[in-house]
Amino acid sequence: MPGLDASPAIAVVGATGAVGAELLALLESRGFPARSVRLFASARSVGKAVRVIGRDVAVEPLVPGCFEGTDLAFFAANAGTSREWAPQAVRSGAWVVDKSSAFRMDPACALVIPEVNGGELDALRSPAIVAVPNCSTIIALMAASPLHREAGVARMVVSTYQAASGAGAAAMEELAQQARDWAAGRPLDTRIFGRQCLFNVFSHNSAVGDDGQNDEERKLVDETRRIWRDASVQVSATCVRVPVLRAHSESINLAFRRPITEARAREVLAAAPGLRVVDDRAANRFPEPIEASGRDEVLVGRIRADLSQPEGMGLSLFVSGDQVRKGAALNGIQIAEHLLKSVPR
Repeated sequence: MPGLDASPAIAVVGATGAVGAELLALLESRGFPARSVRLFASARSVGKAVRVIGRDVAVEPLVPGCFEGTDLAFFAANAGTSREWAPQAVRSGAWVVDKSSAFRMDPACALVIPEVNGGELDALRSPAIVAVPNCSTIIALMAASPLHREAGVARMVVSTYQAASGAGAAAMEELAQQARDWAAGRPLDTRIFGRQCLFNVFSHNSAVGDDGQNDEERKLVDETRRIWRDASVQVSATCVRVPVLRAHSESINLAFRRPITEARAREVLAAAPGLRVVDDRAANRFPEPIEASGRDEVLVGRIRADLSQPEGMGLSLFVSGDQVRKGAALNGIQIAEHLLKSVPR
């Protein structure tokens, strides 16, 4: 039965996008033990030389058979690309870590946040697709899951404040250009979001269904239930874009099945991997996206009792996490690192 080499030959699909670039930087900074690296991207990037793990690598096109000899493939492209090419990579013998939405609700594919349900990976024994959850889901569940294990979350209400980074490098540049153009008195370019992002807040730029939920809100509901393996948990989400370059923030309200004190919640959150408590009431210092940007940890604070619920049965939190990093690239690399340890050779 195929295993996974301790020093795998890897491929990165979508290598020149915002998440792909972050992933390449993390491979180097974390000392990922890649034997070789191949890079794939859209036609406009083919032939471009990209520096990765101390070497210049030319970007290649995706063509039939291109994953032969690859042990591990990271997909940092759109869902359509993943649907077409990820199964081909698996058939070529590669393990796939996919950050798109293509396979998140596929029961044949694990949906994993390593700090939350990394044990899902331990049962895998042959090449498969492992899905990275949506960035908003990752950031919310990094904080909510330790409390769920402790007291059982019955209901979670989430309001997101999502940065331009969630829409890619071009959206980040559009926001930055809007700031420059506004300062210079020039008209603002709105091609990416279709509206002014600077000095504005608007509903998440994903399709809205007949039920009034946009795609981002639906992902938070469905993915939370799947990751927690609890279809009974009630989740309500409102997702909006804010004029922040990088790092999403979320207001989270939790109702519990069992009582938990605020003091115990602080102990649980302080001990949880991948979290950093930022909660200084005296100085009014709490999680901020500018402080979360570039960090591996998700920042959690504003930890307080929900006074609308019986004592000990509800808490409110505020979190900030780097969408490009923990919300996408880092989570994918952590999945791969886990696989390197858990898959027999």
